[in-house]
Amino acid sequence: MFVFSITSKNIKYISIVLLLVICAGVLTTVSRVRLKNLNAKSVEIKSDSVNFRAGNNKERLEFISQFGWEVNEEPEEVAEIIIPQEFDDVYNNYNEIQLRQNCDLRDYCGMRVKRWTYIIKNYPGYTENDTCVRINLLIFDGMVIGGDVCSTELSGFMHTFRKE
Repeated sequence: MFVFSITSKNIKYISIVLLLVICAGVLTTVSRVRLKNLNAKSVEIKSDSVNFRAGNNKERLEFISQFGWEVNEEPEEVAEIIIPQEFDDVYNNYNEIQLRQNCDLRDYCGMRVKRWTYIIKNYPGYTENDTCVRINLLIFDGMVIGGDVCSTELSGFMHTFRKE
């Protein structure tokens, strides 16, 4: 004969374990749905006939060259950033640029992405030696999810990957 007794202390531990298992299941489901949505977004972006692959430096350079930009082969800067959960006015304005190039950073709220910055050598009105015009690529899971072309000058500019 097998006897099993449950005390209030055991119930407490069992409840905690069950709660952790349920939370893990919910998080796994949410992550899978979100990744599925991100993959669908990648397919949708590719339909614009621009290749958004950027898993290595060669692919990043190929992405940049699709817009006619010539850059130094090595990035000027690589930084990890977190897309905020809620956008303020600055991020809403920045996301307007992204929407014009079939990207939407709202799909990546709360996620860590890398920003790769390259110096553009052939921007109209600037010489090859000017280092103030840059292209920023925001990359998640080997795909460009957004970015911009900008000037670091005091009276600078910012626009989509294509000159507007």
